[in-house]
Amino acid sequence: MFKEILSLAILAATQIATAADLPTISAVGSKFFYSNGTQYYIKGVAYQLTYQDPLVNETQCTLDASLMAELGANTIRVYHVDPEQDHDGCMSAFANVGIYLFVDLDTFDTQFNQSLPYWNQTQLSAFEAVLDTFHDYSNLAGVFVANEALTLLNGSDTAPFVKAAIRDVKAYRQSKGYRDIPIGYSAADIPSLRPMLQDYLACGSDPADAADFYSLNVYEWCGDSSFDGSGYSELVANSSGLQIPIFISETGCRLPKPRLFDDQDAIFGSDMNGTWSGAIIYEWIEETNDYGLISYGPTVDPQSNTAALDGFIRSGTPSPVSPDFTNLKNHWATLNPTGVALSVYSAQASSLKPIACPATTPNGWMVNPTIALPSLGETLDLAATSTGGIGGPPPTASAKKGAAVAMKPASMMMGGKEVATMGISLICVMLGFLFWL
Repeated sequence: MFKEILSLAILAATQIATAADLPTISAVGSKFFYSNGTQYYIKGVAYQLTYQDPLVNETQCTLDASLMAELGANTIRVYHVDPEQDHDGCMSAFANVGIYLFVDLDTFDTQFNQSLPYWNQTQLSAFEAVLDTFHDYSNLAGVFVANEALTLLNGSDTAPFVKAAIRDVKAYRQSKGYRDIPIGYSAADIPSLRPMLQDYLACGSDPADAADFYSLNVYEWCGDSSFDGSGYSELVANSSGLQIPIFISETGCRLPKPRLFDDQDAIFGSDMNGTWSGAIIYEWIEETNDYGLISYGPTVDPQSNTAALDGFIRSGTPSPVSPDFTNLKNHWATLNPTGVALSVYSAQASSLKPIACPATTPNGWMVNPTIALPSLGETLDLAATSTGGIGGPPPTASAKKGAAVAMKPASMMMGGKEVATMGISLICVMLGFLFWL
């Protein structure tokens, strides 16, 4: 009995050491690096099993982490967490198979209000609580201050508030003496705001006010396409000169079937791996939106099974969705860019200059780059936008407040439940929120 207890204790200590010894991730220049000096490329999956925190059930995390490792993933993205819960078991389960975490700091209660943007202490305190909870995990790769906070043609008024959040969370990170955990933003793919939003969050003479990285939710390469035909070549052109890392924080068209994931060859190949740092596939679990890579069993009557939501089981042993899981696995198995060593790149990184702040554009980007960022507790002054306030020039008749952007298939994350749309509007956001309630 004593030998069994001793063996278990040694195993537990070994697992803890393995998790603690995982190299940390940092943003240096326009690339991510492990603390051992090798470049980090993201092969990720979105992981949100329900509307609740998925990182509290160690047993489930262990099952999922094992299959993710078989898939070839090295990263997960989680959209909603509870900072008051214990995450040690799940974070160790993922660390033990080499999987890192990008986590969103905001929730439904603290997300940005695009119709009347504000940034206040309640939001900042909630963001700080998540950072406090996760900062010490070596496999925390980075955090997002928001996901798709700008989804409207004339939604750029929100950008200064997002950048203010980045500034204040970075300041908190420094005040607590935490390591330089990368802090950035996950953007909706709005052609009329691209690449202005990217450049705006990265620009400025003071790096303390700028994002550590930028990412984009991209659903452009669908079915049989190509680097040029999909628009990916434009993504690369738009990111030219960006001095911070950029990656795809959601991707994976579900139509036409089956999902081929041919875009991974471009992302991790010579077309993009010199400037982009990988991609996160949407999503791990199969549910109503039909984006899942795995399922936990056949659909059931949700009235008779409390473990199901909309008829989809949310826990148990994961089974690959065929052929999608295998298609992605086969791509990732052959795509292993080495990038550049930090020892070689560091000199180049130190000479990088911040990208220029974007100028205002008619019917599109309307942030005046000379206006100071909002202070904590500030709400957008709509009257000031007509006189050069935070929002810059007012909307024109062709870009009224509330107008939606016509865009390619994209997604709006609702805590693991996606509302798939061909055009994102404020109405969709509100309906999704009411449905969640």
